[in-house]
Amino acid sequence: MSSPVLALRRAILAALAADSALLSLLGGAHIYDEAPPGVPTPRVAFADVQSRDWSAQSSTGSEQMLTLTVWSGGRGMRESLDIADRVIAVLDQAPLTLAGHSLIDLRFIALATKREQAGRYARADVRFRATTETI
Repeated sequence: MSSPVLALRRAILAALAADSALLSLLGGAHIYDEAPPGVPTPRVAFADVQSRDWSAQSSTGSEQMLTLTVWSGGRGMRESLDIADRVIAVLDQAPLTLAGHSLIDLRFIALATKREQAGRYARADVRFRATTETI
């Protein structure tokens, strides 16, 4: 049985990488499970995930709370917020196909921004809630 966390991450990476408007905002396919050192901004990377059992009597399921982080080196928050808005547009209620699992629901739930490294980077954390069932 494959992990529902890994299956969802793969599907999200594929959906984001297939969106030409997002790639234009990022200046290329700067979407990472974990960004390697020295990768330029702007970029999108997975951050924290929490997964818990969401099983019913007749099926095995998972609920995930996951965060995608948008990093921008631009002044102000505009660039990171524009990219975050596009990530939300691509993923909120998207009918993604997962290996070994069925996606029941994927919804945007929160956005938080902050400055990092003495204002050098603008950061936007985009949180989603997903529910899946094992096939």
